[in-house]
Amino acid sequence: MGQKQRRKTDRTVEMRRKAYEKELKRLHVELVQLQDWVRKKGLKVCVVFEGRDGAGKGGAIKAITERVSPRTFRVVALPAPSEREKSQMYLQRYMAHFPSAGEVVIFDRSWYNRAGVERVMGFCTPGETRRFLDAVPGVEKLMVESGILLIKYWLEVSQEEQSRRLNDRITDGRKTWKLSPIDIASYTRWDDYTDAR
Repeated sequence: MGQKQRRKTDRTVEMRRKAYEKELKRLHVELVQLQDWVRKKGLKVCVVFEGRDGAGKGGAIKAITERVSPRTFRVVALPAPSEREKSQMYLQRYMAHFPSAGEVVIFDRSWYNRAGVERVMGFCTPGETRRFLDAVPGVEKLMVESGILLIKYWLEVSQEEQSRRLNDRITDGRKTWKLSPIDIASYTRWDDYTDAR
């Protein structure tokens, strides 16, 4: 590529970046207004982010929460269940984190782990998965009837991009905190996750 073409490409990228920054600023202002509205109206908002490993759930949540108040927005990213939690009703550990009036709670993965990660990795039986899938619509109906605005997102990523991101997490010391043995094992089960979705 010639120098003239390179300068033109650089300007195009810079113009796109400026347009992106301008739109991002507008959206952040809108999000702060939404936050104020949720607080003033006493709304209860529950946002669920699900998706394949490496699909960008954490990045999307970070983009949403970086300009809002932690008094209104709360992120829930639960670790693997403790032995005590394993002995409880499956959804019990999630219910403790449901929003109260004036709150937005964002789940970075959720109760849907039962139908995804737990099913694929063999942490639950087919019967437990079936019972969960039978029960969850009723539970979510009760959430909505109690006044919770429930918003669910599924983020997808191609197999090639997922592999690239896994490699980044392995080789970039700033990203190794995102890795666990389960994450690495899950990357080899693309088709199983596709079926579980």
